[in-house]
Amino acid sequence: MIETIDFLNLRAIGLQPSLINQALALPTEAGDQLMRVIEVQRDRLTLDDGLHRHAGQLWPSLRLALQAQDDALVVGDWVAVRRAGAAPCWVTARVPPLNRVLRRDSSGQRQALVSNVDTALLVMTCGHDFNLRRLDRYLALVRLSGVAPVVVLTQADLHRDPESRVAAVQAHLGGAAVPVLALNACSAEPLERLGPWLSAGQTLVLLGSSGAGKSTLTNALTGATGCAGDPTSAFSGQLTGAAREDDGRGRHTTTARSMHRCRLGACIIDTPGLRGLQLDADERQLAQAFDDVSGLAEQCRFRNCQHEEEPGCAVRGAVSAERLLSYRKLLREAQRHEMTVLDRRVQLAEWKARSRHAKEVAKVRRG
Repeated sequence: MIETIDFLNLRAIGLQPSLINQALALPTEAGDQLMRVIEVQRDRLTLDDGLHRHAGQLWPSLRLALQAQDDALVVGDWVAVRRAGAAPCWVTARVPPLNRVLRRDSSGQRQALVSNVDTALLVMTCGHDFNLRRLDRYLALVRLSGVAPVVVLTQADLHRDPESRVAAVQAHLGGAAVPVLALNACSAEPLERLGPWLSAGQTLVLLGSSGAGKSTLTNALTGATGCAGDPTSAFSGQLTGAAREDDGRGRHTTTARSMHRCRLGACIIDTPGLRGLQLDADERQLAQAFDDVSGLAEQCRFRNCQHEEEPGCAVRGAVSAERLLSYRKLLREAQRHEMTVLDRRVQLAEWKARSRHAKEVAKVRRG
């Protein structure tokens, strides 16, 4: 078992007291250390012990156990590590995570993005990347994982009225208690305005589409320059690309998730933009993520109200039309995930029958 834990050093990379007992209970050998996964590149791991970075690889039994569960280590995981001289460290066990941000990939399989996160910065620009429907999807993603969201609107310096964007997000989310900030990520604003979430021991993840400014924001919070730095430095910068002059869109530069230290003590996980974002949720869980909709739905006249044309609907008018559209679309996705193969066959047969009927009706009308 892990005999001692240097809490002060490990707190610098986000160790929470609630994880210590679980780490001490891991089935390990004397001399094993507790480290954190700060980058994953295929089968290669980068680990941090609070003082130094190390190359790591999976112990064979742990690799087999993870493969059997269709699971994998992700940035943010805490692990037991066995040192072997100058060779790469062996990762022998994982501490059960406090939370994991999960999605479904294109094949419908569950995929963990990051773990052990306190706050998610949902990043989009004030310009062309501004998309309230996409924001709803990211907001549901982090709420389902038990992570507190903060909406960050970047490129405020390039927009003629960034506060109007803040107001649009707040109106869209209604009474949801979600902080919304518009800032210039290339200035001192990020450290000043995000300060309440950047204290020692905290871990943040940046989520958003490609070119939204996540890496620029990471550099602002870590004090890096944005150029490729010393790979052994805790403050090595993330590569960034300037916004295009014709439409103000950012450029995709980040290719892997990686964790960095903020100057105020927190740890920040930068992530690539997600091409597709399917939620890992059933209908009940989705209702919890959209608690503004589900809470009002209890006041509707009809229990099975679809919030469309029914009389006595308490949701329509109280929730923005865009957010209600987001909820309906995500609800349909959740229902598809829960369907069995037989259910899908029945649904497909029903769609085909409706299509044939519509064609026959159209043919009769044409004479």
